[in-house]
Amino acid sequence: MRILTRGMMWACAAAALLFAVDDLAIAAELSEQEKSFTVVLLPDTQNYSEKFPDTYVAQTLWIRERRKADNIKFAIHLGDIVQTPTIESEWKNADRAMKILDGVVPYSMAPGNHDMNVSNRDSSLYNKYFPTGRFKEEKWYGGHMGQSNDNNFCFFNACGKKFMVLNLEFAPPDEVLKWAAEVTQQYSEHLVIVATHCYMRNEGRDTGCANGYETANSGEQMWQKFIRKQPNIFLVVSGHILGVGLQTSTNDAGGKVLEMLTDYQGLANGGDGWLRSLEFVPGENKINVTTYSPLLDQYNEDPSETFSLDYEFTIPQPNSG
Repeated sequence: MRILTRGMMWACAAAALLFAVDDLAIAAELSEQEKSFTVVLLPDTQNYSEKFPDTYVAQTLWIRERRKADNIKFAIHLGDIVQTPTIESEWKNADRAMKILDGVVPYSMAPGNHDMNVSNRDSSLYNKYFPTGRFKEEKWYGGHMGQSNDNNFCFFNACGKKFMVLNLEFAPPDEVLKWAAEVTQQYSEHLVIVATHCYMRNEGRDTGCANGYETANSGEQMWQKFIRKQPNIFLVVSGHILGVGLQTSTNDAGGKVLEMLTDYQGLANGGDGWLRSLEFVPGENKINVTTYSPLLDQYNEDPSETFSLDYEFTIPQPNSG
């Protein structure tokens, strides 16, 4: 039996630290060499969890299989994971599908209005199947608000840049927006993607999703109270409203904020498995958007589904005075 002295233990710890530093250096170097990367949006799976669980599995299998070819850095679920928040079989279907990505492709979740009782913010089954404990050992998981995983943030590096995905519950109350602002400011060097279930309508920001719920905030209220004030937020993605929408706004620092709606739940077969890929090409200041269904094995070539956006990947400095 070999006994380690204190000196040997310190030597082992120092060696481990050196290896960790080397790993980070290698990762940073690889990130610098990348030309592009992809983030996949997984919108409103509620019908799949209820009636078409194999379609949900097909979506996450496709993400897993394309992770290297498309350099997929992250997958963002846009909420409404299930149809009925109290039916456990639906959560089991969602869990089965998302487990395909565990340990392979980083991903985030946030509850939509179908994933919680909005009036009292009860998200018990969401937090049973997608608790903080499911993610806390992952290096890319940043943290959460309070004891639940209703509001959380995650990280990834790509093309020599640092990104954060900030996930907010349906129609977040003021205290959530305050927390979100603190997190965003804490990581001021990160380019931030905000994901929340209800933010956009087809023609612009949502003004009604908070109606009837005390302390809740609509998309327009989120913009006014939180998003426009954070210079490093460059993209807001949401679902909830059937269809697609896109607008570009200007924040208080003079920077561009892209706001995007993606939701296919009203189409045949609960949505036909459509999901959206955002290919980021920082060297060209481009984001290339494509929409694909692994169920149908086809792309949607409509100009509202396949297009390119101009975006300069820099963080504007807040206006002084």
